[in-house]
Amino acid sequence: MEGVDRKTDLNITRVLFCGPSFPPSHNYTKEYLQNYSFIQVDVVPLDDVPNVIQNYHLCVVKNMRLDSNVISQAKKMKLIMQFGVGLEGVDIDAATRCGIKVARIPGGMTGNAASCAEMTIYLILGLLRKQTEMRISIKQKRLGEPIGQTLLGKTVFIMGFGNIGIDLAKRLRPFGVKIIATKRSWVSHSQVSCHPNVENGVTDDLVDEKGCHEDIYEFASKADIVVCSLSLNKETAGIINKSFLSSMKEDSLLVNIARGGLLDYDAVVHYLSSGHLGGLGMDVAWTEPFDPDDPILKFNNVLITPHVAGVTEHSYRSMAKVVGDVALQLHAGTSLTGIEIVN
Repeated sequence: MEGVDRKTDLNITRVLFCGPSFPPSHNYTKEYLQNYSFIQVDVVPLDDVPNVIQNYHLCVVKNMRLDSNVISQAKKMKLIMQFGVGLEGVDIDAATRCGIKVARIPGGMTGNAASCAEMTIYLILGLLRKQTEMRISIKQKRLGEPIGQTLLGKTVFIMGFGNIGIDLAKRLRPFGVKIIATKRSWVSHSQVSCHPNVENGVTDDLVDEKGCHEDIYEFASKADIVVCSLSLNKETAGIINKSFLSSMKEDSLLVNIARGGLLDYDAVVHYLSSGHLGGLGMDVAWTEPFDPDDPILKFNNVLITPHVAGVTEHSYRSMAKVVGDVALQLHAGTSLTGIEIVN
């Protein structure tokens, strides 16, 4: 286990990072805490987490799934948190029963939302300008091919108007697009609003509409580009299904920078194969790490990045500071700040 120091000092606060993925998360946290000998930061392989979790006070889950069985073993645990915003891998009810707080780091305060918004634009432009086909043209020494499309004049439907959606809307405005958006969560058959957001300076581009859950299909039918930035939960899992994809305009683009489980894999493959879906950009996948031999990568109009939308030095150093500060607060027994506690 990387970095595990078998200290027995009862006055040490132990921080557990689950798994070696997203290495800047634990590396920057260790760097931030390097002068505090009473804080111990360990990186443990995912398979070993259940065997050692009882020794730790703070757990940073990353892409680990903490179920009730694992959580019940965390006898010293005071806080489970995500290095970012997604908590779908944590059994929050089980943590609550065990008296353990669960928290996320709000994306708007660390630059994570801005980083994800920038990556979304990267994927959109890559699809519009046919990045894969351009590589082929370079190899074949063909000039002036392929012919691409402009973002100018396009309608973008942002599914999930939270911190990332708002930042994305701000950054898209100078491109001359029309933006429609729905809130990041809703209750089936109740009202969702697609509303102007005056506070965040994107008023002019948002459509003022109200409707029920099924109106997402109507919004999709108006868009040239659909961006999925929803939280993953029971209601949103597989929401990009055959019904949704069939409602999208022919040759329109789909970009997902939230969670892979929001997309129905078979439906996406079907609509790529039929040519109805004009392109797919993903920073997240159904299984991670993504299988480099997955058949979906045979399509020239598919772009995938390795879950790096929020992985920028600015956002990761900012989040590492939050984790470090929380560890210091836990050690001192003071109030926890800089995080959003959800239970």
